[in-house]
Amino acid sequence: MQAIGIDIGGTKIAGAVVDGEGRIVRSERRPTPAGDATAIVDDVVAIVRSLAGEGGIPPIGVVVPGFLDAAREQVYYAPNISFREVPLKALLAERLPGASIIIDNDANAAGWAEHRYGVGRGAGDMVLLTIGTGVGGAVVVDDHLLRGGFGVAGEIGHMRLVPQGLPCGCGQRGCLEQYGAGRALLRYAGEIADAGGMGVPLASAREVDGALDAANVGRLISEQDPGAIAALRRLGERLGEACASIGAILDPRVFAFGGGVAAAGELLLEPIRESFRAHVPARGFHPEPEFVIAQLVNDAGVVGAADLARATSAP
Repeated sequence: MQAIGIDIGGTKIAGAVVDGEGRIVRSERRPTPAGDATAIVDDVVAIVRSLAGEGGIPPIGVVVPGFLDAAREQVYYAPNISFREVPLKALLAERLPGASIIIDNDANAAGWAEHRYGVGRGAGDMVLLTIGTGVGGAVVVDDHLLRGGFGVAGEIGHMRLVPQGLPCGCGQRGCLEQYGAGRALLRYAGEIADAGGMGVPLASAREVDGALDAANVGRLISEQDPGAIAALRRLGERLGEACASIGAILDPRVFAFGGGVAAAGELLLEPIRESFRAHVPARGFHPEPEFVIAQLVNDAGVVGAADLARATSAP
């Protein structure tokens, strides 16, 4: 059975019709409108109607980058799209009467897609970390998404990594997001550039472009520049440290990494594995999980959203 997946992001809304094998049949995207939730709902409804065509509307899954209630009806807080206590499911149901609609967190949907159709297939227990501007997370335990008592489980980016560390946008200090996300990679690159030596190419890129950004740091990583690789290793070491703590609690068989920084592939995974081994409890006596790069990349959100919608609507 086909279903529609909608992934609302800070810059774009992506939609797709997805079949029962996780394949995208049709897709559409448009920029995320500025303003209140009404404008976003208008665009989501327009995408759904366009994808559905003349036939009936199949099950719809809509995912957002934020905290949802346990009933999956209200978005408590989604900073990148300015949602604050938005009854998203009710707003969509009013505009799409009779449609089967679910809403969820975007990282949850991406993790579910990887579990069902990607690198986590058959694992049963896996953790996905999305390494972009921030750090998103999804946890699958015994083939089920872990949602928690209040519906907000899996916010791995906000686990405390450094006591009294850097301030985080969540209001706390020392969160993984401040040490293991794309912004942290740029900060590490800037520190290495300031130090001279192997940081000279980073400093030169900063001077030419006016700042170090994802594009020029990514280019230097792809060129195997020692300073850029050192910055990436710092990031990987922090992520591996976090994975050791996560592993002590959840014991996943697979850690998957998605998001823009994951494009570095094995250059990112190697320091993650090394740091995990250095920090895991019972070192030398603990089975080692698999560390892999996520497979579905930018399609994971819509594929996971559609699959969750399909499962919810099944008799």
